[in-house]
Amino acid sequence: MASSLTTFSDEAKIALDTFSGRAAGLFSPSLRLGVTGLSRAGKTVFISALVHNLIHGGRLPLFEAQKSGRIARAFLEEQPDDAVPRFQYEDHIAALVNDRVWPESTRAISELRLTIEFESASGWNRMFSAGKLSLDIVDYPGEWLLDLPLLGKSFADFSREAMAMAALPVRADLSEGWRALAATIDPNADADEMTARRLAESFAAYLKACKLDERALSTLPPGRFLMPGDLEGSPALTFSPLLALGDRRPRSGSLQAMMERRYEAYKTHVVKPFFREHITRLDRQIVLIDAMQALNAGPGAMADLERAVTEILSCFRPGRGNFLTDLFSRRIDRILVAATKADHLHHESHDRLQAIVRRLADRAVTRANFTGADVDVVAMGAVRATREGTVKQGRETLPVIIGTPLKGERINGDTFDGKAETAIFPGDLPEKADAVFDVSGSQQPDANGPAIRFVRFRPPKLERTAEGVTLSLPHIRLDRALQFLIGDHLA
Repeated sequence: MASSLTTFSDEAKIALDTFSGRAAGLFSPSLRLGVTGLSRAGKTVFISALVHNLIHGGRLPLFEAQKSGRIARAFLEEQPDDAVPRFQYEDHIAALVNDRVWPESTRAISELRLTIEFESASGWNRMFSAGKLSLDIVDYPGEWLLDLPLLGKSFADFSREAMAMAALPVRADLSEGWRALAATIDPNADADEMTARRLAESFAAYLKACKLDERALSTLPPGRFLMPGDLEGSPALTFSPLLALGDRRPRSGSLQAMMERRYEAYKTHVVKPFFREHITRLDRQIVLIDAMQALNAGPGAMADLERAVTEILSCFRPGRGNFLTDLFSRRIDRILVAATKADHLHHESHDRLQAIVRRLADRAVTRANFTGADVDVVAMGAVRATREGTVKQGRETLPVIIGTPLKGERINGDTFDGKAETAIFPGDLPEKADAVFDVSGSQQPDANGPAIRFVRFRPPKLERTAEGVTLSLPHIRLDRALQFLIGDHLA
């Protein structure tokens, strides 16, 4: 699908940009790592924890270069792209470590360069390698990535698909107001700004309702309707799918013609530059997903998450090149699909969470016809907010997680104050991964409650050494993620 997102002119620009970047990197090797995921999947936390653990020599036993002592140091440098906002690592670490609050979510694209000085494990490589790798981390919202399939769809296609999605049982009640309004609109009527605005606002309200915890839906393009940024109120965001579109070209001056023109402007001025300037420049990619929230919301949310991951994978350019082709074209050769917040479950359920993600990723890979890259999955917690324990309940011993729930979190009628620690039995995930995707029954969670008790916890209070030095952020399998994503470049 990615090949259909660009024109010949776009490809020429991409080739020129790639060649310029390769030439600049001949004497300073670099690797561009894309970090994406849908809102609240933990992108900001992942990047902050990755950088913090590498800079401060955190415990990373599965990250071979660190385990073997071959990393001399890791430090931040100026990023190569002056026009891209810097990822505010220092602010995010201050929020996590000093204030024990989670940093603000990703709202736009940002970048950070982390340079790693290391000694190669191979004598041959030590002769020809500079022993230095610049890791350029590119953080961007997954909602923006879900816009890329729009590049291959007409306004009529977009309208039909949006209406069909809105009528699904898991969405029907949320979209009822927008669909009722759209049913009263004649696409052939004269273009009217107030009508366009009412439709766009109703459509955006429906999309935002889908994101709430109760539904936790994922496939919600156009992404800028959820995160408009500086485009808020612009004509490029004042459009909506329409009902009863014919095959004929719309009448000039009609509402349909206005909506179609704005839809095409959105693709041209918002979606396509994002793809050309950022996605086509990536070497490696991690896709973070909040499977826990989707599990809480029920099979409908899990099926929707699978649909979203499929569309995300279809937008990447997978494959491996050779020395000549790599000069003009970047390909993503490794993608990691990571279920975050594994610390909200006891470790006994981690294998089941990973099996659910494996099932989701395998089906998404097949549906997206995705080939040419290594795809792996992991259940991880970039920052571990809990520890484990056991409690006695009658004659039964239950495995629990212990942490400080965020203020306002509720479970079994109790509301937490954000200060006191508590032990929570999170429940068990089903043994068979297919069970959480079964939408043949209710689209909502089971009447007896979700399979897991999911609450959000505050970041952990970091331990200090006898000398007063703050230790690195604790994690679950961050080292495994690092080994898969960059380990071979430090061999």
